[in-house]
Amino acid sequence: MCVGIHTYVKTPTRIGVIISMNRQVLFPLSLALILSLIIACGKDDPKPTPEPDPTPADTTVVKPDPVTPDPVASVAGWPAEYGGVMLQGFYWDGFGDAQWTRLEAQADELAPYFSLVWIPQSGNCGGTSMGYDDLWWFNNYDSSFGTEAQLRSLINTFKSKGIGTIADVVINHRKNVSNWVDFPKETYKGVTYEMLSTDICADDDGGATKTWASQNGYQLSANSDTGEGWGGMRDLDHMSTNVQTIVKAYLDFLLNDLGYVGFRYDMVKGYHGRYTKLYNESAKPKFSVGECLDGTNTIRSWIDATEKTSAAFDFQFRYTVRNAVNTGNWARLGQRNDNNWPLVSNNVNGGAYRQYAVTFVENHDTEYRSATAQQDPIKKDTLAANAYLLAMPGTPCVFLKHWKSYKHDIARMIQARQVAGIQNTSSTTLLRSNAGFYAATVEGTKGKLVVWLGDQSEAAAAIEGCTKILEGQHYSYWLDNSLLSAWQAMPTPTFAGDNVEKHDITIHLKDPGWQQVYFYAWDGNLYIEDSWPGVKVTATKTINGTKYYYRTFNVAAEPGYSMNVIFDQGSAEAQTVDITGINSDRYYEITNRGDDGKFGFRDITAAVAP
Repeated sequence: MCVGIHTYVKTPTRIGVIISMNRQVLFPLSLALILSLIIACGKDDPKPTPEPDPTPADTTVVKPDPVTPDPVASVAGWPAEYGGVMLQGFYWDGFGDAQWTRLEAQADELAPYFSLVWIPQSGNCGGTSMGYDDLWWFNNYDSSFGTEAQLRSLINTFKSKGIGTIADVVINHRKNVSNWVDFPKETYKGVTYEMLSTDICADDDGGATKTWASQNGYQLSANSDTGEGWGGMRDLDHMSTNVQTIVKAYLDFLLNDLGYVGFRYDMVKGYHGRYTKLYNESAKPKFSVGECLDGTNTIRSWIDATEKTSAAFDFQFRYTVRNAVNTGNWARLGQRNDNNWPLVSNNVNGGAYRQYAVTFVENHDTEYRSATAQQDPIKKDTLAANAYLLAMPGTPCVFLKHWKSYKHDIARMIQARQVAGIQNTSSTTLLRSNAGFYAATVEGTKGKLVVWLGDQSEAAAAIEGCTKILEGQHYSYWLDNSLLSAWQAMPTPTFAGDNVEKHDITIHLKDPGWQQVYFYAWDGNLYIEDSWPGVKVTATKTINGTKYYYRTFNVAAEPGYSMNVIFDQGSAEAQTVDITGINSDRYYEITNRGDDGKFGFRDITAAVAP
């Protein structure tokens, strides 16, 4: 989780300045707050060295805690022998692609491959936001991704297709309404809930919150934080009975009112793991996974602290993949990262934690965002990285950007996983490994699958009893010969835009005098799927002495088709309003900015078109 101080974002219906902090950020800030923000958002940035960055050292936080959980039967944090695959249905500032309506439109495409989709925190945050500056928990679900009605429709549609929706749950901290210490008053099931200043940790924001509260007649909790502090918003005191009561009601609302099937807990190092146990035993989600960004010992200790009522993201799996693909040394897939074996490894309690490992190779905090926020991305061999992810045990979580770019390839990988019967608890055996390649056998419930990464020249001679079914840049899949009939019976994946008759539409923009010009385009059919801020356009033509930027789109030639575009100056710059309903060549010019900060436009096609 990383909340930026500010950025510009795009959504098909809105774009503007994110103030991802609450309003008290506008008050005088302590040096501690500024430093903590820099650390929180910069911790994943890669160092300028050829070797991958070391992972944060194990920093397990264990503090005394008097809470006694509710006397209910223990709940499983993640099903054993689970064969499903999860999709992370968003990326940072990916407001267009993560709109509830747009995700819902893809339900039929996603259902054959993904049993779970994790979506952004869906409550209103008081402004355009990715959801990590959470504000409203019950009574306002009109967010940057759509309306509450659209959210409910998405969850219901997914459910009807066999897809469970995972909620992003942010309960380490919370945004305030109008000052440093006030929270919304909300009603659910006839009960009014309101957090108080006394629900804020005594040591919040390095003591800055306590200083402000004392100067303004407020009192904080007497309890210090039970986990790591974070200066972005108010750290909640999970020892508080009021906080526990409200969190339990909130999770009940997510599961039993909105219809989510499980939770992705944000920043779980911010409060002791026993509270996750407390909350999960109350809510009883079918799925629970925590974001514990740390070494394997700390991740394992956190899972144990929840008494296995939650799984965790296997960050060390991700780092071993990063190490291998970014350096080109494939043997590093079988090596420790900074003294950490992945949670799914045979070397971690003999594989006993695989059930609780949600594996991934990229997410919104590791992806490349921009030149000034490069993060720690997979820099090449994205398909090979996903081939390894989808062949191995644990529950794989595919990143939306990767799915968008490689739908057909990833879909076939998931089909191979399904045919072999690979589950989160499946066993693996190293076949061969050196700097040039890495090969492993995974035993599914139906048969074995061999994944071979890197140089392929020795694969055919080394693998017995299997036939190659998939191959690409630096990867191949080899399936047990007894399963070839089942593989051949698998339908060929098809998606919107496949085998559709196309024609060209060219959109022109009269030179607006900007230093750089981007065209962001999308449509309701998902034939066009730009990522914000779109494509930088340099192609120009001169018409009647006037310069025009232009971009040509190859789109569906079908009745009623139309597309949409936004002209902008880059991801953190100004833009126009949405220009919709385009079904033929068009010419536009920019007009004045409106009250929302967006430029208007004028269609000048009739006057300019040849």
